[in-house]
Amino acid sequence: MVVRFIIDFLGCIVSIVFGLWQVCRSSFGKSNIGKFLKIATDCNFFFEKLRFYLCDKAEIMKEEKEITIYDIAKHLNISATTVSRGLKDHPAINKNTRKKIVDAAKELGYRSNMFASNLRSKKTHTIGVIVPRLNSYFMSAVLSGMEDAASKEGYNLIISQSLESSEKERANAHTMFNKRVDGLLASLSYDTEGIDHFQQFFTKGIPIVFFDRTFPHNESTSIVIDNYKAAYDVTKHLIEQGCKKIMHLGGNTLRNVYTDRLNGYKQALRDHNIKFDDKFASISDLSEQAGTKAGEHILNMKDKPDGVFAANDTSAVHCMIRLIEAGISIPNDIAFAGFNNDPISKVIQPNLTTVNYPGYTIGESAVNSLINHLNGVSSIKTTNSIVLRSDLIIRASSLKKKTL
Repeated sequence: MVVRFIIDFLGCIVSIVFGLWQVCRSSFGKSNIGKFLKIATDCNFFFEKLRFYLCDKAEIMKEEKEITIYDIAKHLNISATTVSRGLKDHPAINKNTRKKIVDAAKELGYRSNMFASNLRSKKTHTIGVIVPRLNSYFMSAVLSGMEDAASKEGYNLIISQSLESSEKERANAHTMFNKRVDGLLASLSYDTEGIDHFQQFFTKGIPIVFFDRTFPHNESTSIVIDNYKAAYDVTKHLIEQGCKKIMHLGGNTLRNVYTDRLNGYKQALRDHNIKFDDKFASISDLSEQAGTKAGEHILNMKDKPDGVFAANDTSAVHCMIRLIEAGISIPNDIAFAGFNNDPISKVIQPNLTTVNYPGYTIGESAVNSLINHLNGVSSIKTTNSIVLRSDLIIRASSLKKKTL
């Protein structure tokens, strides 16, 4: 708008000067009346442009004017200090005055200047969250627990996903650091090998709590379940149902959860005098496709397993679907157990035996641990890990024997 005005202004000036110059060159006569009319028209056009520009500029300035506590104070005929305290629900301001201040703030369109407040307090009241994937029931439950716990304490979450990529996770960590989050909650991606990309947080004293997929560090804590014991109990249950050749569908052993589940499975075999066989251990990303592929692999095996323990429900269910399509009877031919207690475990027929992984509680505990550290109530540096309870849920997919 400013550029257009300047161009119009210069155009009018040039036109006026040129017209005057022509008039001065000749004597006044009938032929000059047209020139004067042209000059008058140009002047009128210029001043109209000027008027419209100034009016538009004034309107924009009016629209963009930010309402402040001084505007509210003037509106209510009280001091700006009283308004400030009233907006903060200060006990020194009586209830009726606080209500008037809040109502006036809404009426005038006042917005709190959080940026200035954050600069003064050196806090943003935001917590960064990095998760491997958002499209999982377990992680949705975790985030629900985090959101509830954070909102109760006046914190907001900034959520990002690594999409199971260490490079994406590294970029997310850098973004969270630059957004000046007060603390970080992180569950590591499938292929993350180290946590050097979090060093900037440790150096600045910004607390980190790892959850589910964790990494040991003396300046952070981890929120987990006992994956080793949970896997041991699942495998023991399958053995008690008569299974002797139990296949394990596991995940990348870079991640603690999958290492612990594999080790728990192996220990249960040893304790029941069953030799571990490499051919009955399969490592994948535990996706739907991986489950289907595992089903194909089992169908092609000469020496088939009589039980399958999968490290998540997704791969277990899709493996079951493929086997059922091929005429395999579950659990009579092959008993099945998964992990997580996702809703899909209660949809598949027969219903899937699984481990209840308390996602909501994990999210809630992670946030509470972080905020307690920020508030000086406790320190995340004094506890290596917080281990939450998990439960084996026995359903029809694993019951070769019909009584528990």
